[in-house]
Amino acid sequence: MTVAIVLSVVLLGLVLLLALVLPSVTSPIVPFGVRVPAQHAGDPTVLRQERIYRWRVLISGVITAGAGIATFAVTGDPLLLPVSVLVLVGVWYGCFSLANQEIRAAKAAGGWYQGLHQGITVDTELRTNPPRFPWLWLAPALLITAATVVIGVLSYPTMPGTLAVHYGAHGAPDRVVAKSVGSAFSLVFVQIGMTALLAGMAAAITRSRPDIDPAQPVGSARWSRRYMSLSARALLALVATIDLGMMLSSLLMWTGTITSWAPLVVAVPILAAVVATVVVLARNNRERGGSEAETGLTHRDDDKYWRGGLVYVNRQDHALLVPRRFGLGWTINVGNPRASMLLAGVVALIVLVIILRLGS
Repeated sequence: MTVAIVLSVVLLGLVLLLALVLPSVTSPIVPFGVRVPAQHAGDPTVLRQERIYRWRVLISGVITAGAGIATFAVTGDPLLLPVSVLVLVGVWYGCFSLANQEIRAAKAAGGWYQGLHQGITVDTELRTNPPRFPWLWLAPALLITAATVVIGVLSYPTMPGTLAVHYGAHGAPDRVVAKSVGSAFSLVFVQIGMTALLAGMAAAITRSRPDIDPAQPVGSARWSRRYMSLSARALLALVATIDLGMMLSSLLMWTGTITSWAPLVVAVPILAAVVATVVVLARNNRERGGSEAETGLTHRDDDKYWRGGLVYVNRQDHALLVPRRFGLGWTINVGNPRASMLLAGVVALIVLVIILRLGS
């Protein structure tokens, strides 16, 4: 079994595992992206949809992943790995969407919000005393990127005349290009772009609007601050790991080292960092509850701002990032004009990678 097949099995397995565990780490008052009162978090419809969702994801996911891996093993086409992941994510969203629609229907039919006092709670100290940006957690990414630049500049005169820029399904280079600044430093440019983009997102997280529970405002605000700081640190640790993988990959290219395990140099550290991030954030997510006396208020029914339970569109909300409705982390407020700038940065980074690869 080639390195690429092992990598595809691990990656598809992680995506499938993540899809199965997310309902357990999501806030119980937004099951499958639907806002429900706390007293209906354990409604039979919600519990039934969780079971059905997992069975759908498990069966369809195993079939999709198995078909993709088998086809990849026969044809050896490296494009089948990302295609299989995209198909698996599409299956995942389809199962999520079905559960979302069923819970929405049950909520509307049962009048779950009738007679309840809805409210909004704001942490006013976020303007005067927001969570601090974790500069020390950004330092590793900056140091790794700077070290890569220095090593690349010093090594450039002695680099091979041709550089391997792509590896095939069996771990052997299938594309080499003439040495140039663009080809030799292509991953360095990506490092710089990724570091700037994810550092900006970490800064936005520390200034984002938390989803504070009006039933327990003090404890919820305290937990939200901790979660914002933890999320920013996790994101910066992830970008440092990505930079490290790209640094090691650049070293292999600059020294002309040919090895079958080259794809693992980038993939393994990143996958390990993603798993660690999910575990840490999920553990923190389970510590939402507190002993604070409830106020008698419940969250506002704001489903109208969430398209399909995943995409947040609210032009009246000035927040750029808001907590996800399903899973962990944060998502963009598409209704905020600044969101287009962030998306433009992502697109620019992708275009940069394509230009450097095709033009080198």
